[in-house]
Amino acid sequence: MAPAGVLAGAVLKRPMRADSAAPHGAARWRWQRILAWALLILLLLVALPVVFPWDWMRGPLNRYVSERTGRHFEITRRLDVRFGFPIRVIAEGLVVGNPEWATERYLVQAERAEVEIKLLPLILQRRLELPWVSLRRPRLGLELLPDGRRSWSLERGEGRERGMQVGAMALDQGSLRFIAPQYGADLRADFVLEGQPKTPDAAMLPLSFRGGGRWRGESVVIEGRAGNVLALRQSGAEPFPAEIYATSGKSSLRAAGRIGSLVGFEGADITLALSGRNLADLNGVTGLVLPATPAYTLESRLRHQAQRWQATDLRAVIGRSPISGELAYDNSGDVPQLTGSLHSRRLDFDDLAPLVGLDRKPARGAAQRNAKAPAASPRSGDRVLPQTRLSVAALTRMNADVQFSADRVVDARPLPLDRIATHVRLQDGVLTLDPLEFGIAGGRVAGDLRLAGASRPVQARLQLTAQGLRLDRMFTAAELNRASAGQVRGRLSLAGQGDSVAELLGSASGEVALLMGQGRISNLLLEILGLDGAEIIKFMMGRDQRVLLRCAAANFAVDNGLMSSRALVLDTADTVIYGHGLIHLGSERVELEFRPYPKDPSILTLRSPLKLTGTLAQLDASVDRAAVAGRAAIAVALAAINPLLGLAATVETGPGEDADCAQVLKQAAMPRQEPPAPPAAPPAAPPARGKRP
Repeated sequence: MAPAGVLAGAVLKRPMRADSAAPHGAARWRWQRILAWALLILLLLVALPVVFPWDWMRGPLNRYVSERTGRHFEITRRLDVRFGFPIRVIAEGLVVGNPEWATERYLVQAERAEVEIKLLPLILQRRLELPWVSLRRPRLGLELLPDGRRSWSLERGEGRERGMQVGAMALDQGSLRFIAPQYGADLRADFVLEGQPKTPDAAMLPLSFRGGGRWRGESVVIEGRAGNVLALRQSGAEPFPAEIYATSGKSSLRAAGRIGSLVGFEGADITLALSGRNLADLNGVTGLVLPATPAYTLESRLRHQAQRWQATDLRAVIGRSPISGELAYDNSGDVPQLTGSLHSRRLDFDDLAPLVGLDRKPARGAAQRNAKAPAASPRSGDRVLPQTRLSVAALTRMNADVQFSADRVVDARPLPLDRIATHVRLQDGVLTLDPLEFGIAGGRVAGDLRLAGASRPVQARLQLTAQGLRLDRMFTAAELNRASAGQVRGRLSLAGQGDSVAELLGSASGEVALLMGQGRISNLLLEILGLDGAEIIKFMMGRDQRVLLRCAAANFAVDNGLMSSRALVLDTADTVIYGHGLIHLGSERVELEFRPYPKDPSILTLRSPLKLTGTLAQLDASVDRAAVAGRAAIAVALAAINPLLGLAATVETGPGEDADCAQVLKQAAMPRQEPPAPPAAPPAAPPARGKRP
């Protein structure tokens, strides 16, 4: 091809024909000149960038960028520019300083850098868009402040709108430090690009990295592999593959999948495996509000889009309890929101013990060792109610709306729980479980719990209603179950304040009521409480150890932790037992007194009262044989039975049974000088002496 100048000269010096004055020839000649000059200019534009000594511009460019950004910028060895769409700039030796407030002196130090620049956003909007950045042997120092300032924003005002935007980055071996005080983060990592991958996996993930530091104040160690091209912003680019292994204390994480963007992990789609000794150990690292648990393992598919993390196909084992379901964590609002549903086929209640301030049972081997050298009890003194402080400080850090259910509950000391279902809501530091449903002893307990964790002390309210609880399933002793029968109903309404279960009950006010229809009980029931049951039954009801019941009822008013009996009555075929007294929930002290009244004077003579004293942990029963049971005082106590009549109307006694608790309570509430007479048609005849019914 002839040079452009020769071609243009040939066109200009071409001899004119005789008829050149003709209009048609003049027009054609004019267009030929225009085309020639256009071709010349085009060739010059194409050739100029190629032959232009761009390295001469290195000094002026260094000064210009330093002046515009207010920080040190220098291409130390060589500058080259390759025109295209977009333009590519090659810098041999690159140093970019950090702003004065940053901890690290330099943002970037690299042996070589290749950068693609979009011209139109730079010219029209003064926005620096870099679709591609390649760094060889870089050292990066990135820092993010709580007020939004970022060390990688190259505008003087650190503005977010016109800061540098990087689409994708290719890295060779180098190092990185990331600091973000608001996240308690100070992380360092070294990365290496494998030159000749030995396996297909290594070819897909040639960039390996290893590092550690602190995240949310917790020590972490991180290592893994990734594709050589890392997407910093999700802009339609193909997500890059990555594998990450991380440990923090006794917790470990493994994640593998694809990530659309390193900025917030947009477009992430990974499989996650997590394990540790306590979920609460992750609160600091994740920013979530997780409960204290025994050792756990967890697997799930995790996806992230628009500040929303979604965990599907979640499978976990906490302690000895398998749990499955799905969860979503949305961080787009002022307060993060956790939603989802969880289900367990078999829930070991011992794994929930830390949630309610109870202590987990020691392992069998540990229990044997402790038997030889008993350790001090975590409860103060001989207390039964849990003293452990409730972990509510983190309740204000997020909101939640989670459904939870368990088909089967095992090891539910001391309650015979069958199943659990509840709807957990956490809003502005207030935790509610509504509805809260339990399967207990073949029956059902339903109600709601409200816990205001933002207040000090904690404010709590609990309302429960029990239906159809079978007495023969309330206790683990098989002999006791065979000797007992009947159904129990009840209601509980309490409100209190405190930082432990013991403090909450010690300040509680409300009501507690229990009612049992027709059935039978055994002296073993009292032996469960640590009393001499055989002696008490013999004293109150004769020699029989199993007694037929017409009705049993208890009603307590609770005021600031003091339970005062409104009514205590147990009606058998031949005896009515009345009681009264106090239970101090704060000190766990018990002061109850029971008086038996035989319906037939030939069966039992007038008895002295039975006193039940001591603490909830150690009850003591004693009989004052010298005391005389006063009749007049009982009439006053009987009038308080009336509140139980409404509850009595709901008792389910089963097919073919008619305990008529309402009638029993009405009779028991009648003040009279003589003991209450037996009903006209008792539900069952009293057993013969010395025989079991």
